[in-house]
Amino acid sequence: MQLVNITQAKRPSGNIFLIGMMGAGKTTAGKLLAQLLGKTFIDSDEEIQQRTGVTIPHIFDVEGEAGFRQREANIIQELMKLDNIVLATGGGVVLSEQNRDALCGNGIVVYLKSTVHDLWQRTRHDRNRPLLQTDDPRARLNDLYEQRDPLYTRVADLIMPTGKQSVHSLVLQLQQELNRFSEAKRNT
Repeated sequence: MQLVNITQAKRPSGNIFLIGMMGAGKTTAGKLLAQLLGKTFIDSDEEIQQRTGVTIPHIFDVEGEAGFRQREANIIQELMKLDNIVLATGGGVVLSEQNRDALCGNGIVVYLKSTVHDLWQRTRHDRNRPLLQTDDPRARLNDLYEQRDPLYTRVADLIMPTGKQSVHSLVLQLQQELNRFSEAKRNT
């Protein structure tokens, strides 16, 4: 666990934003964390699907990645107005500077960091990952990781390694780190 942006000014929203690669566990951990903390859980990809009435792969097929990213940016801007949420973001949310700024200014940003090997193990049979529908999905996953890891690290307040531990274990550890982060923030 690593504390990163302890002195950054934030709107006192009570929000926790989970960022990281596809397969890092943002949705699974986010649901449990929200329940544990008494916050509302939101998954930005699920919000996009509910509002459009179609799947993420369909949006990619029809509008391409650029169209999806615009929809994602619109949802992120809207969700930043809420308080006391745990938000599981899409893996590419950090590609937009506007999204990065919004996340950083409106809550605690937690990077759920996994290895490419673990991400591959978790996503290799999932056909709902449009960016992995290539001839060499593992190489694509590695390329995405290399591109996005520095962005995740830049916006994260906390970096939480994910590995073989259970989701429950991860969330309990994350809760402890969030408490430490809040305490350190109060003391600055």
